[in-house]
Amino acid sequence: MAVTPVVMSKLSVKAPEFYPSGYNPNFSQNFPDSSFEDGYGGYLTLAEYVQGFLNHLTEHPGCFETEIEQFAETLNGWVITDEALQELVDLIYQQATSVPNFSYTGARLCNYLSHCLTISPQSGNFRQLLLKRCQAEFENRDEAAKGDEATQKQFHAFVLFLGELYLNLEIKGTRGQVTRAEILQEGLRELLNALFSNPVDSNLICAVKLLKLTGSVLEDAWKEKGKDDMTEVIQRIENVVLDANCSRDVKHMLLKLVELRSSNWGRVLGTSSHTEATPENDPNYFMNEPTFYTSDGIPFTAADPDYQEEYQELLEREDWFPDYEENGTDLSGAGDLYFDDIDDEMDPEIEEAYEKFCLESEHGRKQ
Repeated sequence: MAVTPVVMSKLSVKAPEFYPSGYNPNFSQNFPDSSFEDGYGGYLTLAEYVQGFLNHLTEHPGCFETEIEQFAETLNGWVITDEALQELVDLIYQQATSVPNFSYTGARLCNYLSHCLTISPQSGNFRQLLLKRCQAEFENRDEAAKGDEATQKQFHAFVLFLGELYLNLEIKGTRGQVTRAEILQEGLRELLNALFSNPVDSNLICAVKLLKLTGSVLEDAWKEKGKDDMTEVIQRIENVVLDANCSRDVKHMLLKLVELRSSNWGRVLGTSSHTEATPENDPNYFMNEPTFYTSDGIPFTAADPDYQEEYQELLEREDWFPDYEENGTDLSGAGDLYFDDIDDEMDPEIEEAYEKFCLESEHGRKQ
């Protein structure tokens, strides 16, 4: 009879637990639902988890309010070292300055984490590391404004993100009052100087976007200090319009900005506070409401008396068509149910006028 050999193993039941690189063992104790698993039996690193959430917010910015609390709670169980905190700052900064339209959401995210992350190492807390990262880009402003197209594009993204940070990053004072970061206010002034010092079209367009975003807030802050910086900025713009070799469209944008500032940035003085505002006492009440158009092409907003009735009719029209993408129904021919009464061919003159209108509308939106 054959004797089965005994297999000798060097493994020990007393050996310490093994964790993949980048995995925090304390994380599973705080969150037993294993939300950090990648779905394939493995584990996400901090970078993969954060990047996944940033991509999710990019595609669904409306989820910010409902999911940010859980995200911050998860990070508090994971970000427990200086290196992890720096990695988190770099990931958010990169997303906010490289992904179009994420600067606003990124600034809101930075503000939330600056108040909710519990780690505060000697190297600096989340807000301090974030401002230090911005400082590194800020110091290269003059070279970036004169750089090639790719360098300028990256610089402009940083400028607009810093503008969003100025509007959204809240600093608590010694007496509990909430203020904006004054260092960002000074930084934006220097960034405007860098943009106007090299008045090519792309730099001037970036300056216009920044002033449309922050102009009213900056001017109010400067006036509180008795400073007249905004008047100096507007004078600089007028000089650019007269002297710079920028395109006619960009000069038009600059003049429109000067006009906007002369109207107090589109604000109406003497309005009631937000909590007391009503359609009767606040001219700005309907400022942010959408504009719709009737079948005759007449615009109407929430300020019109028939708004509710017209708006309800638009909603009912949307219900006429099911969600073809979800249920797989063929969309071809679906429009025949609704457009039976409309001729297949459009008059050439009407078609030409319609195309011209679409181009002008698109041009206006870009400005």
